[in-house]
Amino acid sequence: MTLLLSIILLLSFFILFLLINSPGKLPPLVTTTGKPYPKSLSEKCFLSIGGHQQGLFILSENIENPVLLFLHGGPGSPELPLVYAKNEPNRLEKDFTVCYWDQRGAGMSLKHTPEASMSLEQLVADTLEVTDYLKKRFNQDKLFLMGHSWGSYLGIKTVAQAPEHYAAYIGMGQLSQQKLSERLAYDYLLDQATNIQDNKTVKALKKFDPSAPSFPSLNYVMSIRSSAMNRYGIGITHKNFSMMTILKQLLFFKGYTLGEKINYLRGSLFSLKHLFPYTIEDDLTVTTRTFALPVYVTHGKYDMQVSYELARDYVDTLSAPKKAFFTFEHSAHTPIIEEREKFVKVLNKIKNDHLA
Repeated sequence: MTLLLSIILLLSFFILFLLINSPGKLPPLVTTTGKPYPKSLSEKCFLSIGGHQQGLFILSENIENPVLLFLHGGPGSPELPLVYAKNEPNRLEKDFTVCYWDQRGAGMSLKHTPEASMSLEQLVADTLEVTDYLKKRFNQDKLFLMGHSWGSYLGIKTVAQAPEHYAAYIGMGQLSQQKLSERLAYDYLLDQATNIQDNKTVKALKKFDPSAPSFPSLNYVMSIRSSAMNRYGIGITHKNFSMMTILKQLLFFKGYTLGEKINYLRGSLFSLKHLFPYTIEDDLTVTTRTFALPVYVTHGKYDMQVSYELARDYVDTLSAPKKAFFTFEHSAHTPIIEEREKFVKVLNKIKNDHLA
């Protein structure tokens, strides 16, 4: 009975902890002295997008700033819990009004998502509908569109189709030839694991054939690829990252309710199943290489989750009115986390160049 009571008490405290940290609302953005900005915004809202209720956060120190629509990666992994900068002097919200949209099938937007609607075409249409809402709400002719990882694939497809809505496109961890990227990463992981005698990883990797037409499978990605990349510093970040990092930040993120946090985890699996194949089957160097707007790519030098070298080659060969490639020397897949100050400066420069 004593053991049972202890377990019940522990579970009760854990549930209470989750509820306290899951109010489903973000506090206002404030100065370093704790004062709110006169024209700031910290909002969570739900819209009918493509006939389906979808959630988004809009954060800004000044709502008169240009609007930046941030397309998260995954697919199915909203990034505000990871990049939220409540007390950071270096944050995107200083220079932009930033919309963090939970895409169809992800996080706040998972509930009642029809499986048949999980297509690239529908996600592009959703992106354009969110864009239209933001343009009208903030009275702006064009937005800045930024996509990370899967979001860079969705973003590049969107601006190729409808460039007139955007001042510029910004990719972070930019996809280009993802099937080749995965094969290069597999070879690197196997070499590294062999060299350091990480026999467990060698054994796990050798269960998969990188030359097989079906490579990389979701089983490979989820069972060994992602965890090995993070251990070897070529995944989400170059240093000190594990899936527990995501779980910890998700648990403490106050913008979601408890139910939305559960849907965050469910949505990741749901979205991967339906959208991951698009990124593998498409070679952007063949299908998507001509643009009618400026294209910028930010990429961590150590990134092999999405190949740094292939992304650089893609930018070299694509056609756009203006283009640039920014290397982050101390980052892997997510320079906005590892080199936040530099990242914010790069985006601010891009913004100022287009407002000049």
